[in-house]
Order: sequence, then structure tokens, then C-alpha cells
Amino acid sequence: MARDSQTAGGHKANLNNPNTSEESKQHSKQVLENEYDGGNTESASDARGKNPGNVAGGLKATLKNPNVSEEAKQSAKERLEGMEE
Repeated sequence: MARDSQTAGGHKANLNNPNTSEESKQHSKQVLENEYDGGNTESASDARGKNPGNVAGGLKATLKNPNVSEEAKQSAKERLEGMEE
């Protein structure tokens, strides 16, 4: 399995998905612990190597998306403000 943040992100998403089985969640948890140091991968907030305009655009889209939690919107707002400094 490739050690990349997208794969780890898929496993993290699986853990929070109410439509997946406990067996599947347990598998994802084990993969994250064994192959991704508990899920510790390069964070999306680390914009090195990424187009800052695209990152900012994604964060702005998060702020306007009605399907995003208030917690996620707050995080996106803080990250966006950090990029502007």
C-alpha cells in the first residue's frame, strides 16, 4: 500500500463514516496505526508544494458549503487567515 496522505485520508474518512461497518472501521484504524504512524501524514494545511491559490480556493469553498460542519468551517477560516499573513 502506498504511504501517501490520500490513502491515509481515505482511512480517516472511513472511521467517521456512519455507513461503514465496524469491521471496516477497525481495519482502517489498524492500517493507520501500522502504516501511517497513527494517521500522522503531511497535513493539508501544509501548503508547501501546492498551489496556494488552489488551497485558498478550497478553503473558501469550504466556508460556503452548507454541508460542512461549523467546526470544519472554523478550521478553514483560521487556515485561510494564516495564509494571508
